[in-house]
Amino acid sequence: MVVAQTLPKLTKEHALDCVIANVENAAAGSGLTEGLHAKFLRFGVNLLTMGDHIYRRGDLIPVLQRSDSIVRPANFPPESAGKEFAVYQTRQGPQVAVVSLLGRLFMKPVADCPFHAIDRVLAQIPPEVKIIAVDVHAEATSEKIAMGWYLNGRVSIVFGTHTHVATADERILDQGTAYITDLGMTGPFDGVLGRRKDRVLQAITTGMPAPFDVASGDIKLSGILVKVDGETGRAHHIERISVPCPVGAFNEQED
Repeated sequence: MVVAQTLPKLTKEHALDCVIANVENAAAGSGLTEGLHAKFLRFGVNLLTMGDHIYRRGDLIPVLQRSDSIVRPANFPPESAGKEFAVYQTRQGPQVAVVSLLGRLFMKPVADCPFHAIDRVLAQIPPEVKIIAVDVHAEATSEKIAMGWYLNGRVSIVFGTHTHVATADERILDQGTAYITDLGMTGPFDGVLGRRKDRVLQAITTGMPAPFDVASGDIKLSGILVKVDGETGRAHHIERISVPCPVGAFNEQED
C-alpha cells in the first residue's frame, strides 16, 4: 500500500501529531473494506473520511457503526450507518475532530444541506476540542469555496476532496481557517483520475462502455501539511505536498 511506504517517513520528518485521510476509493478504486480500514490505522492514519461511495463495500458498515476513527458524511440521512464526527487524542495533548460533508451540486441527491448539517454537528463537538477539520466531498469548486468562507474562523481546516485533482489555492483565511479546494489524490497519475487512460479514452471516443480499470503508473501521495495552534484552533501554516512513491508500492487488488 502506498500509505505504508510513505506515511511513516512523512510523520517522522514533519513531526505530525494527527493524520487525516479521505479513503473513499481505497478498495481497488471504489469504497473501503474492513481490512483496509485496519491497515490505514496500523500505518499511521488517525482519522478517516469517506464520500459518496461510503457504502459500496458491505463489510464496512459494521466498522462505521463501531469505529471511533471514521465518519460518514454528516448531511446523510440520520438513519445512515456511521458517526457524524470523530475525535482523536494526540500524544501532545490537543484533541482533533473531523467532520465529513457531501456536496449537492452535480452529486447524487441523497444528502441534506451541508451548511445546515455542519451547524448542527459543530454544536455537538465538545467545547474543549479546539482543532476541527472538515472534509467537503463535492464536485463543484464553488460549493467548496463557499463552505470555506462559511466556516472561516469556526474550524481549523476546510479541505475539499472528490475531484482527484489538487488545486493551487491553499491559504489561511482571514479568521484563521486553513483552506484548499481539493487535496488531489493518492494513487496512479499515469491515467485519468486514477483509471487506465486507454479505457477512459475508449469510452469517450466510441461512446461504448469500457471497464474503467485502475491505473498503475506514476504513483504519488498528495495532500496538505497544516500547523494549528492547539489552544486557539487557528491555523497559521498550510502547504501542498506531492510525494512520489516507490516503484511497486501500489497494488490495485489490495483489500
